[in-house]
Amino acid sequence: MKKFNLSYDHIISPENLLQAWREFSSGKKQRADVQAFGFKLMDNLLALYADLRDGNYRHGSYQEFKINDPKPRLIHKAIVRDRVVHRAVYRQLYWFFHQRFINDSFSCRRWKGTHKALNRFRALAYQASENHTRTLWVLKCDIKKFFANINHDILFALLTQVISDQNLLNLLQKIIQSFPTGLPLGNLTSQLLASVYLNELDQFIKQDLKAKFYIRYADDFVLLHHDRNELLVWLPKVQTFLQTHLKLNLHPNKVFIKTLASGVDFLGWIHFPDHRVLRTVTKKRMLKRLAQKPEPAVINSYLGLLGWGNGFKLKQQILA
Repeated sequence: MKKFNLSYDHIISPENLLQAWREFSSGKKQRADVQAFGFKLMDNLLALYADLRDGNYRHGSYQEFKINDPKPRLIHKAIVRDRVVHRAVYRQLYWFFHQRFINDSFSCRRWKGTHKALNRFRALAYQASENHTRTLWVLKCDIKKFFANINHDILFALLTQVISDQNLLNLLQKIIQSFPTGLPLGNLTSQLLASVYLNELDQFIKQDLKAKFYIRYADDFVLLHHDRNELLVWLPKVQTFLQTHLKLNLHPNKVFIKTLASGVDFLGWIHFPDHRVLRTVTKKRMLKRLAQKPEPAVINSYLGLLGWGNGFKLKQQILA
């Protein structure tokens, strides 16, 4: 198994910390906590470097706040000093793990994202249905409270398989254990570590189940097959793997098997063989927000969203 070959000294170097600061602070320099850290930037970075070098670094506490994205979520924000560390670690580890992930995982990855996942779903549906000449069945799954249920011990064991530098492992352990259970929404490192965690599921589905048509975006994933019985065989195997290997469970109310022709809800859109339409709840939320805040930036944002599906009538309604 290929090992991560950059040293801890390289990751905590003043040069990497400075570059991490530049990336982190971009677009945030009007915020009071970022300004305070930047006011004595070199003193703060050198003090951070010394703590990391000497093993004295301790992760701070989090500030908790709620967002609606679109459903209510709890976000936990680390102090600036810790977020610089997160960025320094992330920018060095990302490409190593990126090349280990399967092509069809799309969350929080360069050159991926929601739009690429939507287009990939359409392409795989076309292949799996043999140009829509066969009935296509879709198994849609969602993991229950994924970030909150990531197991620290399992995650750390996965990291030790590919990282041999003990100092780097110690730092990663401090970041993981800075939150009592799971991983906090809000940490840049949480995105990468969550992908490392669910890569185990991806590899199981591709290597053990031999599933050809599979897409995952964060904790939502779909398997496509022309044989419904094959999906019925796979479903309990996926559930068992999640429970035994990752201590996770599928959401009981968000798992279904249905034909593509009947409409499949995935990533905010209802997919059909030859088109996709915006999910009803998303459409209602969009129209409500536009009624409350009909500003050009908001309107253009939604017009851009509708460009990814069949939204001609909605566009005319917004423009009217």
